[in-house]
Amino acid sequence: MTPDVKAPGHVLDRAPLRFLVGSTASGKTGLGLRVAQRLGAEIIALDSMTVYRGLDIGTAKPTVEERALVPHHLIDVADPAERFDLQGYLRLVEGVLLDLEARGSSAIFVGGTGLYLAALLRGVFDGPPADPEVRAGLMERAEREGDAVLHAELTQVDPEAAARIHLNDRRRTVRALEVWRQTGRTMSSHQGQWGAAPSPREARAVIVGLELPTEELDRRIQQRTREMLDAGWPEEAAAVTAGAGLGASASQALGYGTAAKVATGELTRQEAGEEIALRTRQFARRQRTWFRKFDIGWVDPRAAEAENEITARMESAR
Repeated sequence: MTPDVKAPGHVLDRAPLRFLVGSTASGKTGLGLRVAQRLGAEIIALDSMTVYRGLDIGTAKPTVEERALVPHHLIDVADPAERFDLQGYLRLVEGVLLDLEARGSSAIFVGGTGLYLAALLRGVFDGPPADPEVRAGLMERAEREGDAVLHAELTQVDPEAAARIHLNDRRRTVRALEVWRQTGRTMSSHQGQWGAAPSPREARAVIVGLELPTEELDRRIQQRTREMLDAGWPEEAAAVTAGAGLGASASQALGYGTAAKVATGELTRQEAGEEIALRTRQFARRQRTWFRKFDIGWVDPRAAEAENEITARMESAR
């Protein structure tokens, strides 16, 4: 059976495809900035959370000063209360690449959202058509019993999908259960066919990943979490949750609910830091699972020649 793959835009078949990926806290922002400067390229965020305005500290968004050094795209393009999905991201990417093409420029994708990487290189796998009756029943159950119950059910039938889908992502949890009930096969098995062989885009893409020993990555996550809390994350989290609130997509941003509890006094800074660091470490493991699906050239960001090596590899993209 051939998966139903939709190409997000022909410009992706013409543009140089350069990606700098890695787990959260691996150092992508700084290295991506320096490599882009050396290449004279612009940066497209490969991140599902930095798209939201107001989610700055907690998403480790590039600073205003960093964005002034190199043009950045697909940052601050959506309000936290609105739904922003994969299709919206692909549409915006296409527009950015067409603009770069018209100006004779190019880009580096920098970030850690594996789903976006897969969609850009392999297209969007939709699975079987929606079944309105099955979907309505699952959505009703989610309202009645809670998202955690459906996610637990998904963990039983498709643990690989459950590991990738956030506990609060009702839409994707319901879709994965719907596919299972319709076909008797898991969403993960369908997507296994989706990535069975490299697409033409994937075959010519240059994908460089930043890889650190687990102990070092965990240390960086712990340190960065403390720094973000000290930099005003609790107040930022309280502000975005007190306004229009976080929509279904933005609510998947790690740590915002926990950080907000520091502002209200429900948690101490230390308690919140420990909880957020734990969840971030778990998230980093899931990111690594996504990246194993691709042919990635891994680089230790601590190496003296890391910047030169990444630049040289990126220069080979055509």
